[in-house]
Amino acid sequence: MLTQLEVATSQGSLLSLPLSDTSSGFVVQQIDGMDPVKATLSSTGFAGLDGEQYQSARRETRNIKLQLGLQPDPLVDTVRDLRKRLYGYLMPKAQVTLTFYMDDGLTVSIAGVVESFETTIFAQEPSVDISIICYDPDFYVPTPSTLTGNSTESTAVTIVDYDGEVETGFVFTLNVNRTLSGVTIYNTDSNNLTRTLDYAGSLVAGDVLSISTVTGDKGATLTHLSASSSVLFGIAPGSDWLTMMPGLNKLRVYAVGAAIPYTIQYTTKYGGL
Repeated sequence: MLTQLEVATSQGSLLSLPLSDTSSGFVVQQIDGMDPVKATLSSTGFAGLDGEQYQSARRETRNIKLQLGLQPDPLVDTVRDLRKRLYGYLMPKAQVTLTFYMDDGLTVSIAGVVESFETTIFAQEPSVDISIICYDPDFYVPTPSTLTGNSTESTAVTIVDYDGEVETGFVFTLNVNRTLSGVTIYNTDSNNLTRTLDYAGSLVAGDVLSISTVTGDKGATLTHLSASSSVLFGIAPGSDWLTMMPGLNKLRVYAVGAAIPYTIQYTTKYGGL
């Protein structure tokens, strides 16, 4: 159950809206758009064949709609005062970040742009209806998760129970402590499907190899003698840009020789609340 909503502007201003406290004059009456968004499916038809063949799917943008009641304290402010205060946070075209606090301890955020701000000025119980378009439809846990481990030349795996509902990329960082010719990352999901990311390139002690599989920020960077450069060419053709899948993930970082420490950092994502 939702207990509080916060609205943060790009300038750093913060509006807190606890659902159980109306002393600010704002009453959260309704929030729509928190369910999983609709998916658009692509398919192809062929002459002489019934139906169509499925090709791909993508989820659409999220439209969050807020209905806030205005209950001013007559000794302090008016309905117009409350409305003007909201303008400072939710003026159309403003970029905002919404943070939702749940009673089970979960806290998630989502970024969006205010589309409209409509007021029932002459109603007996005045309220405002605000529409926010979120171009990335997922809710993000604000604090990334980090796990540490060591490379292995055996079949030993590290099990990660990913609590999110949407697959998420990660940043893999290898702190090289010896000469190495490459490293391979394996991930087996709960359906026993194994995907592989293979990096082939010369590494020496003191190097730091960073591989990002995050959508929109994929790449590989090598820091050598304090200088960083792209080594995307080291990602072998046919490699998978691995992601954490919902449920259990069995990770294995394979490298010949003694163990090398690594870290993996990822952000948990939810498709709905």
